[in-house]
Amino acid sequence: MKRLLALSLLMLCCAFTQAQTLLSPDKNFTLSFGLQPDGTPFYSLVYKNKQVIKPSKLGLELKNDKKSLLNDFIIAGTKTSTFDDTWKPVWGEVKSIRNHYNEMAVTLSQKETNRNIIIRFRLFNDGLGFRYEFPQQDNLVYFVIKEERTQFAMTGDHTAFWIPGDYDTQEYDYTTSKLSEIRGLQEKARTANLSQTSFSPTGVQTSLMLKTNDGLYINLHEAALVNYSCMHLNLDDKQMIFESWLTPDAKGDKGNIQAPSVSPWRTIIVSDDARDILASKMTYNLNEPSKITETSWIKPMKYVGVWWEMITGRSSWSYTNAVPAVQLGVTDYTKLKPNGTHAANTAHVKEYIDFAAKHGFGGVLVEGWNQGWEDWFGHAKDHVFDFITPYPDFDVKEIARYAKQKGVKMIMHHETSGSIRNYERYMDTAYKFMKANGYDAVKSGYVGDILPAGENHYNQWANNHYLYAVKKAASYKIMVNAHEAVRPTGLARTYPNMIGNESARGTEYQAFGGSKPNHVTLLPFTRLLGGPMDYTPGIFEMDISKISKNNNSHVNSTLANQLALYVTMYSPLQMAADLPENYNRFLDAFQFIKDVAIDWDDSKYLEAEPGSYITVARKEKGKNKWFVGNVNGEQSRTSTIALDFLEAGKSYTATIYADAKDAHYKTNPQAYTITKQVVNKSTKLELTSAPGGGYAISIIEVKGK
Repeated sequence: MKRLLALSLLMLCCAFTQAQTLLSPDKNFTLSFGLQPDGTPFYSLVYKNKQVIKPSKLGLELKNDKKSLLNDFIIAGTKTSTFDDTWKPVWGEVKSIRNHYNEMAVTLSQKETNRNIIIRFRLFNDGLGFRYEFPQQDNLVYFVIKEERTQFAMTGDHTAFWIPGDYDTQEYDYTTSKLSEIRGLQEKARTANLSQTSFSPTGVQTSLMLKTNDGLYINLHEAALVNYSCMHLNLDDKQMIFESWLTPDAKGDKGNIQAPSVSPWRTIIVSDDARDILASKMTYNLNEPSKITETSWIKPMKYVGVWWEMITGRSSWSYTNAVPAVQLGVTDYTKLKPNGTHAANTAHVKEYIDFAAKHGFGGVLVEGWNQGWEDWFGHAKDHVFDFITPYPDFDVKEIARYAKQKGVKMIMHHETSGSIRNYERYMDTAYKFMKANGYDAVKSGYVGDILPAGENHYNQWANNHYLYAVKKAASYKIMVNAHEAVRPTGLARTYPNMIGNESARGTEYQAFGGSKPNHVTLLPFTRLLGGPMDYTPGIFEMDISKISKNNNSHVNSTLANQLALYVTMYSPLQMAADLPENYNRFLDAFQFIKDVAIDWDDSKYLEAEPGSYITVARKEKGKNKWFVGNVNGEQSRTSTIALDFLEAGKSYTATIYADAKDAHYKTNPQAYTITKQVVNKSTKLELTSAPGGGYAISIIEVKGK
């Protein structure tokens, strides 16, 4: 096999001009790059003598230009280098990250136009990143991208874990199928959303997880998405070739570029062990170091809030039902009859502050506190919110005073309703208002179609706004948790005040009809590779009709699975999303949510198979405490885990929160057991997870032992 592969590589190099190779530091990966006879650049990738990417074209098609950046190139120069460094994240799954790669930067000169571009490859021990660079030059200054033509040629009809290509939402359940089946399943995979724009019957989104028939795990994604459109993938299902497909603006253009400039990195993470995909930090390593020098104000936290009672329909965001429409600065809410269901009122929010203080939660999020919610959605209304004017029943100053007295931080909510222009109009005023009232974190939202009309959630213009909001927030020492924004691509390394994002199908969909029980076994392989997700776990009452009489949804998870999410769905911002009354019913299980850490010194991936199960162990930052979480898919499964990550010579008390024998996500989700036992480094645990179930374990050192 090795000789056959070596021969094929030799033939490849002979067939194309000036072909060259690059090895990863551990020599498991081989990158090949060269030019086809017409000057078209191409690359291919091999891992442990198995081809991962067949020869694939590179280049960009330009709009209204005499010649695109697709072919007619010669290699004008090649530079290689090695980089090896270790950096410490402000928050994260581990206390330090090694950034080790071999690099090859190839300068290409286009003969007819005398234009130069650079394709920079970085080959890590976990995969490949590459990007296009446009140096300053006389013949390439301003240009418009019609389409990026980067290819990822697959070696077979792999199993894919995918969501439909869409310019406006990632809030889909994952579909598992062969690549050849995507076309036939596309319509079924597109469930309704408040804003969605699909583009192709074979289009899918990154981060795309794949598995080959011979056991390779492949992830296709991008890193450092800055001043560029989000990349989707469009599949040629005859040849099994993915090609990049950028998100357009209102005119259909896919990027307005001024040199010098660079594209985001295109990433390919590969391993024969699924756990390595979860552990990869390549996406972060392809981003620049933190631009925030003093970071003591960036603090991970657990929080509670009124959100779940509003999502389920028990309470409302709006203050009144008395009028069909409102206008900021015109409508006098003091003269309108309250609807009696408005959650963000002073007395009710104080109850959440009391609950947070009693149980040790750092923050309380309040949505629906500000005027404008009565007709906020679906009207292409630009001036919906001003982000500073509260409803008559929400006393901002009193809430700030009360929260401070209780030692709890308030989290602001800014729903833009997709009107990016309006949000930027008020942004400085809104951030100043937050700081004046003791708010150090904001949850922003972009629900609905983007305004100005015709723009998309994931195009260059919108992506520039999301980053602008994060940078502006940093200047006020404010942490940002953006919902409905573009999916993260590791930029939280550069701007660690980006403490959370949604940008995927979160827990709210459990109140909108439910998500697949294996959904949480896929998100860490896909969405979480780019950054933490504000998934809002911790739901204990699975029958939503017991919360809201007009909602018959069911949460497709066991209670033990909900506990495990605090470990498997990494985020420095974690919500205990359910109602206080439901936690009070299960105080013994709620103890795990109170105990579990949110910032870590180390993480061990014990078991993993996309779509089936994940088991993770994490060590709390600065303490000798470990927490283990297991989430399970649709089939009951017994796992055996070794606790060999524990410190030798020490004993620990393990508190195990597990599915009961008769637990099932649909028929008996609240059946759980809690047991304790003394464990050490040589202990092995055998635990059974129900369908849609899991287990959570806290492991605390026994002092004096």
